[in-house]
Amino acid sequence: MAKPWATFGVDLHLEPTGGGLRRGLTDALREAVRTGRLAPGTRLPSSRALAADLGVARNTVADAYADLVAEGWLTARQGSGTRVAMGAPPTLSRQWGSTVVPPSGTPPRPREPGRPTHNLVPGTPDLASFPRAQWLKAARRALATAPYQALDYGDPRGRIELRTALAGYLSRARGVRADPEHILVCAGLSHGLRLLGAVLRARGARTVAVESYGLDVHWNLLAAAGLRTVPLPFDERGTDPGELTDQDAVLLTPAHQFPMGGTLHRHRRAAVVEWARRTGGLVVEDDYDGEFRYDRQPVGALQGLDPDHVVHAGTASKSLAPGLRLGWLVLPPGLMEEVLAAKGGIDSCGSLDQLTLAEFLVSGAYDRHVRAARLRYRRRRDALVAELARRAPKVHATGIAAGLHVVLRLPPGTEQSALRAAAWQGLAVHGLHRYQHPEATVERRDALVVGYGTPPDHAWSGALEALCAVLPE
Repeated sequence: MAKPWATFGVDLHLEPTGGGLRRGLTDALREAVRTGRLAPGTRLPSSRALAADLGVARNTVADAYADLVAEGWLTARQGSGTRVAMGAPPTLSRQWGSTVVPPSGTPPRPREPGRPTHNLVPGTPDLASFPRAQWLKAARRALATAPYQALDYGDPRGRIELRTALAGYLSRARGVRADPEHILVCAGLSHGLRLLGAVLRARGARTVAVESYGLDVHWNLLAAAGLRTVPLPFDERGTDPGELTDQDAVLLTPAHQFPMGGTLHRHRRAAVVEWARRTGGLVVEDDYDGEFRYDRQPVGALQGLDPDHVVHAGTASKSLAPGLRLGWLVLPPGLMEEVLAAKGGIDSCGSLDQLTLAEFLVSGAYDRHVRAARLRYRRRRDALVAELARRAPKVHATGIAAGLHVVLRLPPGTEQSALRAAAWQGLAVHGLHRYQHPEATVERRDALVVGYGTPPDHAWSGALEALCAVLPE
């Protein structure tokens, strides 16, 4: 009979199931999770403690933990230790109340919707890397120095401290021409679009030009305001403003087109501004991840070309976290009163969070965080490109010079099969087709939109492995 390895904290017997210390420990832990003997969320002992219990080298335990983290069975997070993943790959059968373990080599079942093992859906940064200590430090300083009036009903434009800090940062880092009086703090871009949609509709606007590829949530918000969205042509140089005519406004992502990843050519940028000047149309610039660039110089904000006709919309959702619900609109002169009327004359964002972000910006903590995040995401991008070259040379990556996502161009007709394979692997990833405007007449492109910024560090290697497994070799 095999000798028991350890009993640690959860009254669980572990026995080796294969040759070699590392493999035996890895298999034993995997089996304990697979059969439910280690429940989701259970905290495992540190590698040092378990190594002492087992009488093995600490590296053996650390390597076994790392293998199971990569496979999605465990999670590891600084300060929280190693735990059984809440969404560990299930292989339990409930027939007659028994537990059935499929034979070795059986492919895993598709994950239950909403509970993927690996997440490469674009739209969020690595939330595990949120700078908690630095944010808490800024919050303490902000609260300690805030006047008591800061706890009262606030200015509907937002706290003056944050608007002043944003004016300085956006001018320095993004080339935006603004002063605090023309900045309005809002609860993210969606909130900002609701306000602008209401203003446009009140002015009698009917149509807003949009890009052929984008987010349906933005199109739906404009539609809810009574505005029709009309897609502009798209080619290898990006969105073509040549068909801007009598539309009332245009919504663009000029610094880093979402999701295709390109930058609006300087001639096309000039053409958009010229259209706005000629017709009086409004340009809404969604600058959602302008801080993250790797292989090129930063592209200045479109608003810098004409502050009188361009709304610069920014957010902390990609640089920090969407849960902060902090965004901003840099408005043309004369538009503030209309937007405030649409907002209802109230400050809809918490004053203390605004003061904390202001302190975070002024102290330089924001710049330091962005620089560190830029380096981390670049390393992930480089690892992704290298693995593609080695394992899936038929897949072409585009939009890799900036941002937190990449478009993987697939052979024609393979997007849906790749998505089915991803579901089988427990990998959450989106196809390019879901981002195409329903009225767009662009050529069909089969591709995956991969958010490589989304997974936490400990889950990145497993997510990359799952991605490569679904791509054509």
